[in-house]
Amino acid sequence: MGLAIIAPNKSAEEINAWTGVFKEINPTLDLQVFPDIKDKEAVEVVVLWQHPKGILHDFPNLRLVCSMGSGVDHIMTDYYPENVPVTRIVDPRLTFSMTNYVVMGVLNFHRQILRYIKDNQSKTWDMSQPEIPVSVGVMGVGELGGDVLDKVAGLGFPVVGYGNSPKSSFRHPYYYGNQLQDFLNEVNLVVCLLPLTPKTIGFLNKDFFKKCQKGTYLINVARGKHLLEEDLIPAINEGFISGALLDVFQNEPLPAAHPFWEHDKITVTPHIASITNHKAAAPQIIENYNNLMAGKPLINQISKTQGY
Repeated sequence: MGLAIIAPNKSAEEINAWTGVFKEINPTLDLQVFPDIKDKEAVEVVVLWQHPKGILHDFPNLRLVCSMGSGVDHIMTDYYPENVPVTRIVDPRLTFSMTNYVVMGVLNFHRQILRYIKDNQSKTWDMSQPEIPVSVGVMGVGELGGDVLDKVAGLGFPVVGYGNSPKSSFRHPYYYGNQLQDFLNEVNLVVCLLPLTPKTIGFLNKDFFKKCQKGTYLINVARGKHLLEEDLIPAINEGFISGALLDVFQNEPLPAAHPFWEHDKITVTPHIASITNHKAAAPQIIENYNNLMAGKPLINQISKTQGY
């Protein structure tokens, strides 16, 4: 089996961790790491994260494309052979981390922790409105979004889901497609966990913000390209959005001159809401290759028509 890791933005330490696990699972694995891929004809499986666009042209015997994480937009927006399946990683620990991050954001908004941090610094004793009533809406209700809804509902908050397509049965109130306004009328905290597709690029824009209830809080843990960044601060200034917790950005690391750093109603975290565990992910990739060779169904395979 020939496998290539193509993840130019990952550190040497991260790459070494991945290669170590792959070698533990299969000591005979023919493993190559970008940019030192000498034998491109030997590569049957590629493991990708933010790869150079068009590089999949270089592998004539490619049989399987695997994302290093749960997101696949970096693959779906690039060329890859039509008959080659694409898979992603599903890891309970990734879900655990993502949900805990969102729960933290919900509780911080509900109990106004950022306000109290500022009061602490100014030695201000302000007991007015210690809680903000919160109704939470999650856009994108797959593996991650569904778990967020479950856990937030378990804390006693009203929750609503929104997605691209109808669901025959769903355990929480749910809207889809052109029912966006109905969804937004129900909530004052919006969590974006949408998959990134051509339809959802720039989904969080001025028109979206104007549809929100006044004072809605935004948490974006999906992809930076979901947010039209230049529209957020005007939406906050106009009162449509009360603030935002952002973990993903169009350009990462977020440039030092970016206005989000200085805005007192925007909290920035460095894309750490959930981190793929290579010890859980690598075995899935090997299992999928073995399934492919045996003619068995793949786990966590992407629908190319839906883009996720």
